[in-house]
Amino acid sequence: MINPKIVVTGANGQLGKELKVASQNYPAFGFIFASREELPVNNTSLINDFFEKNQPAFCINCAAYTAVDKAETEKDLAFSINAEAVAALAFACKKFHAKFIHISTDYVFDGTSSTPLTEKDFTNPVNVYGASKLEGEKLAFENNEETIVIRTSWVYSEFGNNFVKTMIRLMNERKEINVVADQFGAPTYAASLAETILFIINDSKDWKPGIYHYSNAGKISWYDFAVAIKKLISSECIIHPVSTEKYPTPAKRPSFSLLDTKKIRDTFHIHIADWEDGLKKCVLRLQAS
Repeated sequence: MINPKIVVTGANGQLGKELKVASQNYPAFGFIFASREELPVNNTSLINDFFEKNQPAFCINCAAYTAVDKAETEKDLAFSINAEAVAALAFACKKFHAKFIHISTDYVFDGTSSTPLTEKDFTNPVNVYGASKLEGEKLAFENNEETIVIRTSWVYSEFGNNFVKTMIRLMNERKEINVVADQFGAPTYAASLAETILFIINDSKDWKPGIYHYSNAGKISWYDFAVAIKKLISSECIIHPVSTEKYPTPAKRPSFSLLDTKKIRDTFHIHIADWEDGLKKCVLRLQAS
């Protein structure tokens, strides 16, 4: 019997690389890790050929345009990758009978809530990146009603560029840094998310399409996150809390994007670790490497 294949798009990103690490625990599946070069998802004519050739049972779409500030001036490119490509992947999954998992973001919300955001809460993106990701969600379901969309937030990993690695570098280079203290959410360790995705696939006889929220447990600011990193690496760098208005960026950020994860926990019977657990593991892996 041939092992069912799982295609992972955007394989060189943070989540794609963590899925590659986690895949070693799932020998019952054959994995195809497709980088941007191997499968440029915004070249939609290639997607059909790729699916026809590989006949996957599952597709995890980690491919995304994630340059939040650049998206303000590269709107067409952001929508091409984050929306139109998602439609093509969802359609191909339906055509070739593959189950589709698409990764989305907390940036589909406007940040005005004061309570953890559920999957039913009103979406209202405040930047182009968020708008493109929201459109991707809509197109995924329009083209494949069996889609699972997982919204996540503040993703970091030992791979790629992210807040944790940037903070460690800055704390090693500088005596003082400023970090925004009035934006609240929860970090997501990409390794934890990767394990959750593969757990869902492994138990796919009970496939439940829809939107789900996933982040590690807890609520913090970026400043709190930086302080925790400082403690773990025993840095003497002084961290100053600053307001968002003191740190202007081309794209507006939601000031509150804490995700309520009850639905994914209850539906798939998963345990979600505290954000501090993930951070400790990530820092240990970074130090080991």
